[in-house]
Amino acid sequence: MNYISTRDVNHKVSSSQAVLDGLAKDGGLYVPEDLSELKLDYKEVIAEDYRGMAKKVFGKFFPDYGEELIDSIVTRSYKDKFTAEEITPLVSVDGRYILELFCGPTCAFKDVALSALPNLMSEAAKLNDFKDEILILTATSGDTGSAALHGFSNVTGIRIAVFYPDKGISETQRLQMVTQSGANTKAFGVRGNFDDAQTGVKRLFQEIPRPCEGVSLSSANSINIGRLVPQVVYYFAAYKSLVDAGEIKIGDAVDYTVPTGNFGDIMAGYLAKQMGLPVGKLVCASNKNDVLTEFLETGHYNKKREFYKTSSPSMDILVSSNLERLLFFVCGADKTKEYMKSLAETGEYQISEDELSKIKRDFLGYACSDEEGAAAIGRLFKDASYVMDTHTAIAWAASDKYLRDCGLQTKNVVLSTASPYKFTGSVLAALGEEASGDDKADMERLSEITGTEIPGPLSAIFEKEVKHRDIIDVDEMMDEVKKYASEGKE
Repeated sequence: MNYISTRDVNHKVSSSQAVLDGLAKDGGLYVPEDLSELKLDYKEVIAEDYRGMAKKVFGKFFPDYGEELIDSIVTRSYKDKFTAEEITPLVSVDGRYILELFCGPTCAFKDVALSALPNLMSEAAKLNDFKDEILILTATSGDTGSAALHGFSNVTGIRIAVFYPDKGISETQRLQMVTQSGANTKAFGVRGNFDDAQTGVKRLFQEIPRPCEGVSLSSANSINIGRLVPQVVYYFAAYKSLVDAGEIKIGDAVDYTVPTGNFGDIMAGYLAKQMGLPVGKLVCASNKNDVLTEFLETGHYNKKREFYKTSSPSMDILVSSNLERLLFFVCGADKTKEYMKSLAETGEYQISEDELSKIKRDFLGYACSDEEGAAAIGRLFKDASYVMDTHTAIAWAASDKYLRDCGLQTKNVVLSTASPYKFTGSVLAALGEEASGDDKADMERLSEITGTEIPGPLSAIFEKEVKHRDIIDVDEMMDEVKKYASEGKE
């Protein structure tokens, strides 16, 4: 199965080459050429444990790796890295279900994919006889950066540079990145927001794909298909858990409510549905930066709006990269290219009524405020003694609105994307406590009042040495990447 660019169906590469490239040379994102080739018997998939499910899903998306290599990649990726044996446990909470995706080494959902991507990329280089050193460039709104730095730390033949907004992420998220060890890691604070960092990274891919002799760029963001595919697996895992618990019968549809800014996590659910998993509605939960909610309601994508810093910073995004993949599946490459050109030049685009109706078959969007998220945190702890982070809270509040509008016709799974201990100040405030502004003290206070344990990886960051101190302007990104790429090459 080939992969093609969302902007040019004639641009074709193998699955391993798509993982290596990250972004297509024309600026598009790689997608499978024929979605029908992804079809499988989901009943056979959910008969497996998590690793077995991953092997079957990876095998469909990455056929040129071969069964034996896929088996090895999955085994290496998910061995002894997660605190839960099932990797992504499903918890019944107050009549709904929460899929806990934060049991990995950096306590966020990105760990699930970024435990696998380094292995997928290293093996892709061997399969394609790729001689260049790979330099990963990643923009992050908070969680991708720490998970990517951890995942790629000390991986032979690969270096990584992460760019995060210097304001607008939690102190815990910042510390996770700036204390990351590894001779091949670099973290830069960027003066600006996530969209500034992400636009800068995309520009670097197009302008300097080889920043120096012997070094090529790739990505660990969900624009890379190798980052996106591992996220497909936990939709199957959630379904399996519901079947095993007797909550649903084989064949019953399940709705998923997903907190998302870049549209990657929810796009994985769409791909799971294309593979044959009985997915009902995919409910897109946004914070005050509601560009996706407006798009899913009206078909009008408009980034020309005020940017808000919220208590769910990983969703503070106005340019949602993965939406381009959905546009391609609904509209085709020519229209997608046209819409992306309009977005770049005018800051907006409008899809047709027919295209919007196709999207609405699968997706629904709700936006929730910080106040609605905080109320959800307080209410769920009071009613069910369950503590959730601010992003999960936005999804829970969106799920409330969805159930109000549509009723509880199918089981509803809310994806929980981070540990509440990554956003202790906001969580404490939602529980009626005053945050001290000291993340360590606030973690201890949250643990005390909720009776929950501070995750080991988070309690450890306060004792670690800060290794990355650079804060740069967006227009300095190119020079910094060239300088980093050339280290040791002279």
